[in-house]
Amino acid sequence: MLLKYVGPKPLISHTGIEFDNNKEDKYVYLNIVLQLIKALNHDYFEDKIYTYEANTQRLSSDELENELNKYCKNLDILEKNRQEEAQNEYEHQLQRAKENTVLNDENKEVLIKNIQLMKDYIIQRSINKTAYYCAVNLLAEILKKDHIDHIIVPMFQKFAHVLHSVQGVLREQKFPMDTKLEIYEEDGKLLAKLQVINILDEIEDKRPIKPLR
Repeated sequence: MLLKYVGPKPLISHTGIEFDNNKEDKYVYLNIVLQLIKALNHDYFEDKIYTYEANTQRLSSDELENELNKYCKNLDILEKNRQEEAQNEYEHQLQRAKENTVLNDENKEVLIKNIQLMKDYIIQRSINKTAYYCAVNLLAEILKKDHIDHIIVPMFQKFAHVLHSVQGVLREQKFPMDTKLEIYEEDGKLLAKLQVINILDEIEDKRPIKPLR
């Protein structure tokens, strides 16, 4: 496995290649999700609030890979499967371009070449996405396992994106967990608070869950 940044989602056509800047490469969020895992992945004492100072230093691709392998033990298998899926998708797109009945031969040839040109780019984005969601699923599992009822992070775009991803994973659990994302200001700083409600805990009336901040 080799993680590296490639860029936003490509929009490939017979007229050229454009990029959707609203669909950023998941690689840019890996550093954030790993920071949150480090902050949360430890033993807790009841009724205690924990604070973790986020390190804004960016990890290199090798460092990201080393950290991910500490937490995601099956990452290599997931990456291999995703690479095969991306390869199959690439071949499917290529076949569709070849069988296109709308474009003339010249435009069809341009489309085929553009798809071929972006092959490695598309596969790398898929690999990065798999690594990201492997980490996000682990983060969601920590929140569930340790009964953490909320986390507070700086209201930066990358932190917010990760929290939205965690919300999605928690909603898809076998026993779904409800969440609420709140944006507020404190001491002149804009913060985001993710509240987690373990529905199963409420049903079973377990002891209060532990906060982390």
